[in-house]
Amino acid sequence: MRTDKELLVKGVKFIAYTIALMFTAPIVIYQAFKNEGHPMYWPVLIIGLILAIGAISLGFYAIKTIMDALFNKKDTTE
Repeated sequence: MRTDKELLVKGVKFIAYTIALMFTAPIVIYQAFKNEGHPMYWPVLIIGLILAIGAISLGFYAIKTIMDALFNKKDTTE
């Protein structure tokens, strides 16, 4: 059983993007709640929530990609 190194590197890159989003999303949401009276409150809050949802979904996808690389799962539709 060999590890697919290209797929593993792709998964690690996705983990890096996930970590970036995990730090960015709470900062944006905090800035939105700090400025509730500002006219840009709702757009900034929505962007923060989208970033948070993106971090969660990208995290799951990154873990799935790494597991596929480690356990050598090939796509059967090819």
